[in-house]
Amino acid sequence: MKKLLLAGAVALFGLSNAQMTKGDWVISGNTTLGFNNVSTTVKAGGESVDGPKVNTFSVTPSVGYFVIDKLAVGIDLGFTTATTKFEGLKATTTSFSVMPTGTYYFANDSKFVPYLGAGIGYASVKNKGNGDFMGVSTSDETTTDGLAWKVKGGVTYMATQSLGVNLGVSYDQFSNKETYMNTDVKTNVKTFGVNVGFSYFIKSKAQKSDK
Repeated sequence: MKKLLLAGAVALFGLSNAQMTKGDWVISGNTTLGFNNVSTTVKAGGESVDGPKVNTFSVTPSVGYFVIDKLAVGIDLGFTTATTKFEGLKATTTSFSVMPTGTYYFANDSKFVPYLGAGIGYASVKNKGNGDFMGVSTSDETTTDGLAWKVKGGVTYMATQSLGVNLGVSYDQFSNKETYMNTDVKTNVKTFGVNVGFSYFIKSKAQKSDK
């Protein structure tokens, strides 16, 4: 009986240790629904106007390679869409981003693995609005490209040795500066969100062969 309990404890201990060593891979997919708060500020001609605050939906698939133990370097793809309705007007903002990122996992003997990460890259933001205001139909569409960066942190719960459930927070910022009719127009989009998702850790072939 004691041997059986010992074997079970060893098995559980093995499940708590994720594959986060040099040469391993991690594939993740996080989503945010209803928890984001987006604040947009536009400055032109010395004046600043605050845009509406809205809830958004986003999906962030990513892939990373562990260059050293616990540190994964890879690419995050981001897709976010937000729709705002106000007095007969409807505005939709859609953004797509590509960011090289680095994520450090504080792996330990527990199934709960904290992590921190950051990235910087390119983003494209598309704004589309239409509706009826004071009896006048309006329709407009613009696309803006610029620099984007993000920081993220949270905890991954290792349900198995390879599969983790992520719960974390993230902060993203998009910045752009353009000139219209000799006037500098700066756009900043800031997004703070609570994210849930999954991560799948793939053991390197070298480690598999060692076994």
